[in-house]
Amino acid sequence: MDNYNDCWYHSNDGLRLYARDYHCHDSDNPDPPTILCMHGLTRNSADFAGLADHLYERFRVIAVDQRGRGRSEYDGDAGNYNPQVYVQDMFTLLDHLKVARVTLIGTSMGGLMSFLMAAMQPERIKAMIINDIGPEVDPGGLARIKGYVGKSAQVTNWDEAVAQCRAINESAFPDFSDEQWRDFARGMFCEEDGIPVLAYDPAIAQSLDEERVDVAPPDLWPVFERCASKPMLLIRGADSDILAPACVARMRDCHDALQVAEIPRRGHAPTLTERTSLVAIDAFLSGR
Repeated sequence: MDNYNDCWYHSNDGLRLYARDYHCHDSDNPDPPTILCMHGLTRNSADFAGLADHLYERFRVIAVDQRGRGRSEYDGDAGNYNPQVYVQDMFTLLDHLKVARVTLIGTSMGGLMSFLMAAMQPERIKAMIINDIGPEVDPGGLARIKGYVGKSAQVTNWDEAVAQCRAINESAFPDFSDEQWRDFARGMFCEEDGIPVLAYDPAIAQSLDEERVDVAPPDLWPVFERCASKPMLLIRGADSDILAPACVARMRDCHDALQVAEIPRRGHAPTLTERTSLVAIDAFLSGR
């Protein structure tokens, strides 16, 4: 049985957007701290199901589908598929839920959004957990992502969907079991008339065009420096091709209190349900 409520709301430009609201109604803790979970470029709220199961008895966990992903409405203007618009959607969601302060968990693109949110409304952000992303994106990893986003062949059944997910992502998750690959595919695809269909608008690939820079501002270091006063945990896949060790070192130089956890046998990006991830997350969130 799902342990979350469906949350529907509208963006400032009228799109119907969706989030999962994991909230344990405990009389001893009627108003727990809120965590906002934001996924990567092609993903959705399902990415955080395991982590939310781990946290929701202590925290209210909001896991979002950005516009054009999951159950959220697709945008007819592909130019709106950029972090600045997504960030505004997140503030709209927090206003809708009447959440005054929040801890952010952001994977990849969601981490970039976390930096922007903390810089724009610092009083609203308590702390941040950043999953496998920094102010610089390694060109090799970006090229890999450009190679498949919006370009994957259509599949006709769930076995093909699982095989496709595995072919694209096996280097990042070399120890996944068959069951984990099936769960991964169920998060990446939805079912239409019995056929698995990728749960994102192919038009999001336009944000990766070489001539466009709106997938991320060209220099995020000034934005990151404005976040340096916030408690922050950085999680990195030991084999990541997106977050380079040199970038982590510079982040440490900018943020004296930055906590870093490196997750073995993971590329981009850790699931956040690995034991090493959960230990680091629990320690970081203790008392928040």
